[in-house]
Amino acid sequence: MHTNQAVCWKNGIVMPAADASVSVLDHGLLYGDGVFEGIRFYRGRAFLLREHLERLRDSACAIALDIPYNDTELTKAVQQTVAAFGVPEGYLRLIVTRDIGSLGIDPRHCAQPTVLIIADHLQMVPEQQRRSGARRARSAHQKPELSEPYPGTYRSEPGRG
Repeated sequence: MHTNQAVCWKNGIVMPAADASVSVLDHGLLYGDGVFEGIRFYRGRAFLLREHLERLRDSACAIALDIPYNDTELTKAVQQTVAAFGVPEGYLRLIVTRDIGSLGIDPRHCAQPTVLIIADHLQMVPEQQRRSGARRARSAHQKPELSEPYPGTYRSEPGRG
């Protein structure tokens, strides 16, 4: 399958992205229970793939989500997805969801995680704007100075932490 349309690798099967689906009971959809990485590819190769996979695993570990493929398998899946897309440059979205579970947030009731790799074109700005340039504007809104790094968060004081 070489196409100029978005493609999706879903747990080992490559298909047109428009045909890929997840269940309405997938905890990734219901609760945002999953992780993802956005990866550019150039000349048919994913940019800094090892680093992206490491960050994906770190994110999954932080929410106790087991990725059912090792890095070698994911690398092959990325290569297969890019090849099926058939365009040398584009964007990948690698997604791991908790998968189907009961209504309720307990992840122990979920089946094996779903892994999706989507390859598509990425255009940050419209082609016309790329050719003619963009006008810039400056907002009159001023960012407030905060005593905390983020509202509602607290840093521990030296010697108390």
